[in-house]
Amino acid sequence: MRTIIDLPEHDRRALDDLSRHLQISRAEAVRRAVRAYLESQQVDEDVDVFGRWRERGEDGMAYQDRIRGE
Repeated sequence: MRTIIDLPEHDRRALDDLSRHLQISRAEAVRRAVRAYLESQQVDEDVDVFGRWRERGEDGMAYQDRIRGE
């Protein structure tokens, strides 16, 4: 898919220099950068749920014992 982006001139020059150094196209350098950024921003779903119980006002083990006793 083709996408147009605006880059400051100094970033475009740096991207071109890096692309030449790596012997890849500017488009490939941008694809790699976007992929690396997206991977670095992935939220671990297990971590995302930590701390959600604290707002319930009841200890998790106490809740478990209460439910099992019903």
